[in-house]
Amino acid sequence: MNQLIECVPNFSEGRNQSIIKQITDAIERVENIKLLNVDPGYATNRTVVTFVGPPKDVVEAAFQAVKMASQLIDMSKHHGEHPRFGATDVCPLVPIAGISMEETVAYARQLAQRIGEELEIPVYCYEFAAQKEERRSLANCRSGEYEGLPDKLKDANWKPDFGPAKMNVKAGATAVSARNFLIAYNVNLNTTSTRRANAVAFDVREAGRVKREGDPVTGKIVTDEQGEPVRIPGSLKMVRAIGWYIEEYGVAQISMNLTDITVTPIHVAFDAVCKSAESRGLRVTGSELVGLIPLQAMLEAGKYFLRKQQRSTGVADSELIKIAIKSMGLDELGPFNPRERIIEYLLEDETKKLADLSLSSFANETASESPAPGGGSISAYVGALGAALGGMVANLSAHKRGWDHRWEEFSDWAEQAKAFQNQFLRLVDEDTNAFNQIMAAFGLPKGSEEEKKARSEAIQQATLNAIQVPLEIMKTALRSMEVIEAMAAIGNPNSVSDAGVAGLCAKTATHGAYLNVLINLSGLKDADRKAALKHEATELLYQAETKEQLILKTVMEKINGDS
Repeated sequence: MNQLIECVPNFSEGRNQSIIKQITDAIERVENIKLLNVDPGYATNRTVVTFVGPPKDVVEAAFQAVKMASQLIDMSKHHGEHPRFGATDVCPLVPIAGISMEETVAYARQLAQRIGEELEIPVYCYEFAAQKEERRSLANCRSGEYEGLPDKLKDANWKPDFGPAKMNVKAGATAVSARNFLIAYNVNLNTTSTRRANAVAFDVREAGRVKREGDPVTGKIVTDEQGEPVRIPGSLKMVRAIGWYIEEYGVAQISMNLTDITVTPIHVAFDAVCKSAESRGLRVTGSELVGLIPLQAMLEAGKYFLRKQQRSTGVADSELIKIAIKSMGLDELGPFNPRERIIEYLLEDETKKLADLSLSSFANETASESPAPGGGSISAYVGALGAALGGMVANLSAHKRGWDHRWEEFSDWAEQAKAFQNQFLRLVDEDTNAFNQIMAAFGLPKGSEEEKKARSEAIQQATLNAIQVPLEIMKTALRSMEVIEAMAAIGNPNSVSDAGVAGLCAKTATHGAYLNVLINLSGLKDADRKAALKHEATELLYQAETKEQLILKTVMEKINGDS
């Protein structure tokens, strides 16, 4: 797997579009970098930029962005709602694929050293890149903000990790880190009071609030044996939060950093704020995502809110995302376009996929003079339709009047059906890609003995792949028939015919893929491997035929009133 790092620098400029554009242009000029998101905030006077790429290219792009920001932004004139101490305030690196946190830390420190030495900007390393325990916290590194930097730089305890221990009046300081995926998330309240917003923030953030004697606001601070303030922890782990008033929107917000969404997901944070706000006579009106979010986080949020409604979660990703957006009011302050805010969608291969075509376009592409898509892709698509029908019966059963107590049971079946449907859709394109690989292998040069040998090996490898893909279609179809059989037996009786059609589709997918296995086996030279693969495929076909008969028997009995 190729190594991939995400970089999410925050620049202290959210109003001047010309400056923001020059910074992002510097990023995009670096080869292999993909700019994913640019999210300026007028009130915070801050822009969050997200880009990804191979580690060395990301480090180069980050450096060029920091350099451009130091030339264009004058921190001595900067004002905004968000804490900050530099033109490039923070610059975290996040491991995305094929790279460890330890490797990411090394790249972060390389970046920090270069910023410090070449641009003469004081740099503090935080989170996993921190070289001192007290610097793991960004809040500690940034304490005092820009205005407190002159005194901070004189303190030997706060000597920068890289760069000079002297004030850079124009650029300020920069914090560089390696960290896990962080979600910056703001929840909107129906109040203009920063103090009341902060009260809610203290309720939910992990650090909580300082314990006081008597009055919780004005009482004497309780200290421990070391003289440190005793804290009452908040309800959410791995969450930092403050309350502020955003003049741009005319409301107060709870501004949160969810530093580990496997511990506190976005939907849990939202509900916790709702609960705290309600207890204080406030109401949450919506929320705001800053930057990007992983697809799984949105899907889990959608499932969470559907479960609260006692509805099936085995629905399309687009439906789950829509439920998440509406439930958390992510579109209250502006449009929320999943294609622009979900990281996986932005990283999708731009190559046209068969599975994304309309029904008519897919049929026309199949009917064209091109040999692909062929029988394997069609088999996979028929399987997808069968799984979708099985999921439909499960969803209808979960929503059936009088069966409310069984919604979770059918929701589980619907989720299984959806997983099979998604697998089939992936295989639609994989089968066509496998055929194209065979054609490419046959097109390799064969002038010399070395070229002939390489061509022959490539053909055999491509042929084996062209067998494995329809085999996977057969296995997926057989597994999907477990769901279909259950829906025929226990699903909504009014949809039993749909379960029967689903079974026929799954059997057709199996038999169609079997034919593809057989025709591709003819090109495989390894006789033992050929025999083993044929035996495996034949056994799968037999099992699918048996399962189809059981499904149809159940369906016909119910249609005829025999059970």
